[in-house]
Amino acid sequence: MQIGRMPEVTHGVFVLLGLIAAGLVFIAETRRRGRADPRLWYLVAGALTGGAVFERLGTWLRHVSPAANAGPAQQWLYGSRSILSALVGAYAGVLVAKRLCRYRPHTGDLFAPAIAAGMAVGRVGCLLTELPGTPTGGRWGITLTAAQAARFPGARAGVPLHPSFAYEIVFHLAALAVLLRLRDRVTLPDALFTGYLAGYAIFRFLVEFVRGNEVVAAGLTRPQLFLLAGSPLLAWRVWRLRGEWQSVPAAAS
Repeated sequence: MQIGRMPEVTHGVFVLLGLIAAGLVFIAETRRRGRADPRLWYLVAGALTGGAVFERLGTWLRHVSPAANAGPAQQWLYGSRSILSALVGAYAGVLVAKRLCRYRPHTGDLFAPAIAAGMAVGRVGCLLTELPGTPTGGRWGITLTAAQAARFPGARAGVPLHPSFAYEIVFHLAALAVLLRLRDRVTLPDALFTGYLAGYAIFRFLVEFVRGNEVVAAGLTRPQLFLLAGSPLLAWRVWRLRGEWQSVPAAAS
């Protein structure tokens, strides 16, 4: 596996392919559900804009001291990117777009399969260009050459590493299969979307232990701390959805 060859180009190509895959799945799902409202494309624009902004700027506060962080322009041009921040930005972008164009129907279950498909494709670029993970004794590990290891601080050549991005690709493909299988069975609005986000949050927290990211506090990485900070909001959403689900039989009787 060619880790690190023309990383920016390779990563960018798969991000683009991921967006295309997500767009095709979104179009197919809107047509299948008979959702032809042109305002949906304002929501897509909001998701792309919010995701792009938060992807870069969401990793700005890496240090407690503001002086230790990069300036806004430097962060935007050269800062690291975060898919978790991008998802938050995309969600916020959709909410803003819905408010601006006065679109009230639920849209989470339209976006969920598209996100899963796009993430599965986009993560191929990460697998090909980023540090795969922590050392593993499994035969499925990825071994870096000396030249490849030199690109990543602290990485060792000749040591099998967890292919953490491959694990994530498998997760999103499995999630996509589940979403497609359940989309006509689960009728509660945004239930599939909420379940997908909750599942990914749990998976991502666990896979971080073999991801190879920097441990910053209490044995946890920044993505794990981010997920812990956002977990009350997600738990509230799951609890609220549970209440809506329990009220369905009473309303129908």
